[in-house]
Amino acid sequence: MNHISQANPDANLPDVERGLTLLETPDPRSTALHQLALDTVQQADGVAYWVDARNTSSSYTLHEMAPHRRLLRRIRLARGFTAYQHFQIVRRVIKQASARTGCIILPNLASLYRDEDVPAHEAEPMLTGVLSALAEVAEVYEIRVLVTDAADDALTEMVAERVETAYECERTPMGYRFVGDDYETTVYWADGYWQTTIPYWVDLLGVAEEQADTAGIGPITPATMGGA
Repeated sequence: MNHISQANPDANLPDVERGLTLLETPDPRSTALHQLALDTVQQADGVAYWVDARNTSSSYTLHEMAPHRRLLRRIRLARGFTAYQHFQIVRRVIKQASARTGCIILPNLASLYRDEDVPAHEAEPMLTGVLSALAEVAEVYEIRVLVTDAADDALTEMVAERVETAYECERTPMGYRFVGDDYETTVYWADGYWQTTIPYWVDLLGVAEEQADTAGIGPITPATMGGA
């Protein structure tokens, strides 16, 4: 599951598999989404649909981070400014999706459904409908669907319960750290160098006691060292 991003060679990113994947970002407009989304678009053949919320899809950021303009030409972008607009846009995307669709990206999926102008008795059914439709189209056409959320409430739990894979992301001095059941960022790439972590070397070499046992030496103690 670990690979060097094709869209951003200085990023080590998890693979977004077919089905629903949740990326829990440190803030609503985190560029961690842009890194993972552009990499997913590059890996997946076909058109990418981006249903934006909270103006996450900054044109400047996408142009700065995309490896080439050809990649951006594959993205079909629509913005929803209310929960009702977002709901209708998702419905249109679901109708247009096909086996030739590469991926669907929905940053801040639940965000607009939290707005005060959306009663709770409408917000939850609409979000449930969106999640059900996305899950169905992902299964039927084997599409990668990447959604993000930066909150921690009942709507977040609704999203988390419906996805197949989830990653948490946090900002570090060396870059973004992604963690999931099958992935953890263990190396950070920068211009001209790379920074490793202890888990990286554990994965590569194992731990000292395991190595000693494998060689038939056993654990090192004062007795085996000839100590008193």
